[in-house]
Amino acid sequence: MHVFMIFLIIAAAIATIFVLGRGIYIMASGKDVTGEKSNQMMWYRVLFQGLTIALVLAMAGMAAKH
Repeated sequence: MHVFMIFLIIAAAIATIFVLGRGIYIMASGKDVTGEKSNQMMWYRVLFQGLTIALVLAMAGMAAKH
């Protein structure tokens, strides 16, 4: 179970980094005049960060029980 949780944490962290990079690229390209796509990327980044933190806390809770 711990290996699976570690895999999920790594996957969520990679997703966070990917969305952050994509958001920076969209913002830097200047093609998103209204900022709608940048805001969507920021929302996804916050979502993935929250998921990563929740998984880390769940893993810590599981480790504390053993």
